Amino acid sequence: MANKTAKTLIVEQTGSPIRRPAYQRQTLMGLGLNKIRRRSELEDTPAVRGMIEKVKHLVRVVSDASEHDK
Repeated sequence: MANKTAKTLIVEQTGSPIRRPAYQRQTLMGLGLNKIRRRSELEDTPAVRGMIEKVKHLVRVVSDASEHDK
């Protein structure tokens, strides 16, 4: 069952994965990102937060998507 009140995050890629370890490239793909300035809306879970932490130098959290719903 999908929780309709689940918090979401919008993540934007700001850096290139060129000359980065393979696990960082794979993490970006797991977040749904593959080009600079591309955005992805993701559910706010500990797993997603951990992925963002691994590549925090290549991405930024634009906003909580739930803030836009208000």
